[in-house]
Amino acid sequence: MALLETRVVPEWVDYNGHMNDAEYARVFSLGVEALMDAIGLDEAGRRRHGYTVYTLETHLCYRREAHEGQPLAVDVTVLDRDAKRLHVFFEMRDTEGTLLATSEQMLMGIDSEAGRPAPFPDPVEAAIGELPIAAADAWPDAAGRRIGLPAKR
Repeated sequence: MALLETRVVPEWVDYNGHMNDAEYARVFSLGVEALMDAIGLDEAGRRRHGYTVYTLETHLCYRREAHEGQPLAVDVTVLDRDAKRLHVFFEMRDTEGTLLATSEQMLMGIDSEAGRPAPFPDPVEAAIGELPIAAADAWPDAAGRRIGLPAKR
């Protein structure tokens, strides 16, 4: 599901002449905000429901460099979910569809007033049910990876 279109601004470019690694995280964070908007947790929805979403964990993989002025598109697929968590996979691509980066994230629904995890409000739950969900045997190749050195033989 397409979520966000943006462009690499000059402030995001580092001394190597391409988008700084922290700015990839910024773009995926903007993708989370766009996802929140899509499921009814925009600013008004957060106030109305007294509810928000926190990021618990993220795994970012850099695939290609992005350069100043380059258009970027971010889309999302739900990998798994329960009553108060979303396991999502974001992909960042250029206008030719080349994969630039991925971000696998665990998001937690939070009762804003209590400051504690809580089930998604009913309207948000319904909107989440409309998101694309990957079958367990059809996850993107980069999903579910772990960081580590190859085993020594």
